[in-house]
Amino acid sequence: MITDVPGIRVGHWTEPDARTGCTVVIAPVGTIGSGEVRGGAPATREFALLDPTRTVGHVDAVVLSGGSAFGLAAADGVMGVLEEQGRGFETAAGSVPIVVGMSLFDLGVGDGKVRPGADEGRAAALGAVDGSIELGQVGAGTGATLGKWWGKDTAVDGGIVSATLRAGDVVVSALIAVNALGAISDGTEVADPGPPASAEKAEITEAFTNTTIGVIATNATIDKVTCHLAAQSGHDGLARSLLPAHSAADGDALVVLATQQVEASAAHVRVLAQQAVAAAVRSVQ
Repeated sequence: MITDVPGIRVGHWTEPDARTGCTVVIAPVGTIGSGEVRGGAPATREFALLDPTRTVGHVDAVVLSGGSAFGLAAADGVMGVLEEQGRGFETAAGSVPIVVGMSLFDLGVGDGKVRPGADEGRAAALGAVDGSIELGQVGAGTGATLGKWWGKDTAVDGGIVSATLRAGDVVVSALIAVNALGAISDGTEVADPGPPASAEKAEITEAFTNTTIGVIATNATIDKVTCHLAAQSGHDGLARSLLPAHSAADGDALVVLATQQVEASAAHVRVLAQQAVAAAVRSVQ
């Protein structure tokens, strides 16, 4: 799981009855990050600073949350915890924690009035551990579903999943909250999912009810540009493991965190990122 990368800590807040939650990934000091959105309906916070041309290169934490755009508020609580710890981008007025947020849409599966907020984000951050973490219908994956291309009746539970690949001393691991319009694909053959249950329904009425989001962490020493390229490769992993992926009704987004501990080939890290994402998604039970 993603905590196989030394220094990465993860915490969940889960509300099982309302079927929502959030997951916080806290990176060690000095971690460089970037990311990319490929879905048509994203809900994100601070994603613009991940562009390789922007000033800030380091990321302190990433928050994955349910609750659609409402759930982005969970990052406020994480910022508070990190500020208390003296973490963040140094300014003349003090440190500003760099916390990136991504949310998926789970408002229709439980109680849509219950969403992760600042208190819930804080609880998840304070509970973050660097060891074994729970996967499945917990945290940001609590209300996740997939297989909705053919209509709600074919939907099955998604969840939060993880997979790790190792190549010598290099570790690359993905933590993915799978809440896709599409279904799991093994990627071994060309397939046609057929038309959606209703083209109008799939593109309009059911828009914004999906989104697969996640974090790829590595101990590799790579720069911000390479982190961005690795996020692109991670999206290739989504495209190999979900059919369809990156639809107008998905807000698919990935962030790469590189902890700068081991020298590695940038091209190799990209391949491992793709494979880790695909393996994680296909592990959905």
